[in-house]
Amino acid sequence: MEEQYISKLHPVVDYGAGVFLLIIAILTIVGNSAVLATAVKRSSLLKSPELLTVNLAVADIGMAISLYPLAIASAWNHAWLGGDVSCIYYALMGFLFGVCSMMTLCAMAVIRFLVTNSSKSNSNKITKNTVCVLITFIWLYSLLWAILPLVGWGYYGPEPFGISCTIAWSKFHHSSNGFSFILSMFLLCTVLPALTIVACYLGIAWKVHKAYQEIQNIDRIPNAAKLEKKLTLMAVLISVGFLSSWTPYAAASFWSIFNSSDSLQPIVTLLPCLFAKSSTAYNPFIYYIFSKTFRREIKQLKCCCGWRVHFFSTDNSAENPALMMWSGRVDVRLSSAAKVENQGAATR
Repeated sequence: MEEQYISKLHPVVDYGAGVFLLIIAILTIVGNSAVLATAVKRSSLLKSPELLTVNLAVADIGMAISLYPLAIASAWNHAWLGGDVSCIYYALMGFLFGVCSMMTLCAMAVIRFLVTNSSKSNSNKITKNTVCVLITFIWLYSLLWAILPLVGWGYYGPEPFGISCTIAWSKFHHSSNGFSFILSMFLLCTVLPALTIVACYLGIAWKVHKAYQEIQNIDRIPNAAKLEKKLTLMAVLISVGFLSSWTPYAAASFWSIFNSSDSLQPIVTLLPCLFAKSSTAYNPFIYYIFSKTFRREIKQLKCCCGWRVHFFSTDNSAENPALMMWSGRVDVRLSSAAKVENQGAATR
């Protein structure tokens, strides 16, 4: 076996990494399967933006099924299994699903921003066909980037710690061709999507804040303060969650471009990789974390012959701030409430 595929980690660390990935794989598959089961159950009621949630769940499950078993087995074997062929497969699939997840999150942020800042009639112009075209573009865009290293622009190779594969960052030291690939990939697949997500959610938070100020000036709307707090926290969590899961890995990878792969301890390169993979477990649930309705309904999950899922119960959508933010109804609801109060004040 080639030395580059032998683990540079202590066996205990390898076992720990395998256990961690096993837990993430279980959480990812169970959580995203529940999301997909819910989507199938209420497919006729799905709003067009919710298709992006389905796409994110598909990408996360795809990563868990196609990558994690091989990574777990390699960790417990203390060496990469399958040699060059499986390494290229693993890196390609990881790049494909990773870019797809990032671009889906970016599309979610943009559509939510547009819906929140548009009138109800304009928000209805985002049809299912439009979102389906967008999803198709996301997959084609991700596939394009994934196959570029196979045709000579960029390289795939093992991680410095030996039991995972990705873009071969250290090979770009003396390659202008490879370096141009890295810079382009960082800009178009990481930096710009991240900045777009942050900008959109800051815009949503500002819009909700201004709407609440308008309501507050004309006395009271029950629970409006709590609603604003939940929406703002959710927006911050979505942005910070995305950035915190991928930024350490991006930083370690970027360091490897300009420095020797031996300049970082293997454990230092392992931790950002594991942290980035954990994003597949919490992304589908992040929109519902602050909802009491969701927490109550998740307790009702039963497993008999299949999942009985109540994640998106339409009866409770009015109580679910996460769902209202997703569909863009918050802005409409707050604005409508303000108008009603204004009319009431005028009559008084």
